[in-house]
Amino acid sequence: MVHLYASEVQQLLHNKFVVILGDSVQRAVYKDLVLLLQKDCLLTTTQLKAKGEETFEKDKLVDGGQMGPMHNGIQYREVRQFCDNHHLVRFYFLTRVYSSYLEDVLQELQSSEHGHPDVIIMNSCLWDLSRYGPDSWQSYLKNLESLFGLLGQVLPKSCLLVWNTAMPVGEQITAGFLPPEHQPGDDSLRVQVIEANFYSSTEAKKHGFDVLDLHFHFRHAEQHLQRDGVHWNERAHRHLSQLLLAHVADAWGVELPQRDSVSAWIPLDPAMGGRGRGVQRRRQAGRAPRAFPPSRCGPLLPSPLLPLPQPPRLPLPPQPHPFTFHPVMPRFLFCPQDTNFASDEPFQADQNSNYFHSDALSPTQTGLSSEDDFMIYPQPPVPPGPVPYLQRFPVVHRGFPRFVSRGPYTPWGRRPRSSRRRAHSRPQPRPQ
Repeated sequence: MVHLYASEVQQLLHNKFVVILGDSVQRAVYKDLVLLLQKDCLLTTTQLKAKGEETFEKDKLVDGGQMGPMHNGIQYREVRQFCDNHHLVRFYFLTRVYSSYLEDVLQELQSSEHGHPDVIIMNSCLWDLSRYGPDSWQSYLKNLESLFGLLGQVLPKSCLLVWNTAMPVGEQITAGFLPPEHQPGDDSLRVQVIEANFYSSTEAKKHGFDVLDLHFHFRHAEQHLQRDGVHWNERAHRHLSQLLLAHVADAWGVELPQRDSVSAWIPLDPAMGGRGRGVQRRRQAGRAPRAFPPSRCGPLLPSPLLPLPQPPRLPLPPQPHPFTFHPVMPRFLFCPQDTNFASDEPFQADQNSNYFHSDALSPTQTGLSSEDDFMIYPQPPVPPGPVPYLQRFPVVHRGFPRFVSRGPYTPWGRRPRSSRRRAHSRPQPRPQ
């Protein structure tokens, strides 16, 4: 999976209207996307924990939040918006997957001066299962049917709706929005989330909407969970953003840059039970681990244990002219406002699982673009020949057609994926 620069994300979402609906985890999805649209750095701890602030990275609070009473009740509201010359991203806080408030939100989006959203990213699960009484499970299943039925009626086929499955929760949950009956050590919510993801993804696919199975992608990444057992750190959210962007690019037929991977995923030691308590680096057989040399100018090859016989001297072939190597992946910078989580452990991908998913990473697509998670190994000698061409600034390849297509998306790399939603037998009137 290619991890995109901020400049490439700006091109991908150029003149697009993106709406994110959901709880506090989805609010962090919104924040990381807004940050990535402006610069290549990760969220800070303070930014992840902030709630209802008046402004965040040049966005603004539109409704709710600090404009009203701050609480953890089901009536809490927060609407945020980031807008520049060519991008519009909006976030609506939800405490229930379907309600009269959601109907108002969809009506507002239909009558927006910016037109229908190009992308809607949505999830609602934890509040639905824990805050609406003993019948919350049956209500959630019924509300899922109502939600996707309504979305199929009001959204045009040009709108890409991506349903995110709820991410895994920890064994001990201390999040403030949970009622007292969900005490630490109670794993009932963990099981309910898995079951709820199955029903929600099935209902979304039945109505022709896209599903991004975040529970599958992060099921072995609990080392990136925060202490409350619900929210995730800055590295997890950057990886999540890249998964979303890759899904959107695939749906729109955008040809992403082709980059050679400069790092590989480090598998966890099976003896540790896959819990990710530490990073097991690859080591040479029979050798003890050793620290990195203080200088990068030292040799990358280890010193031989015994003196090697001198080979016969032969005339050397002509060598190509040296060239400067430019790394193809940026090193993420942390914003200076706060400290960050000291987590250098990689994500894991289990390719043998039979658990349902729609966006499983292939063996050649797994990886995080963080240099802290990887080791540098000896490289083979460069064969003589012409110097290969290196592209310093990879961009999203966009070929502009000579005609204006009827749909909102031009076929940049290939034809956009056709909508799987069925047309209505009776055309629906468009809002005026």
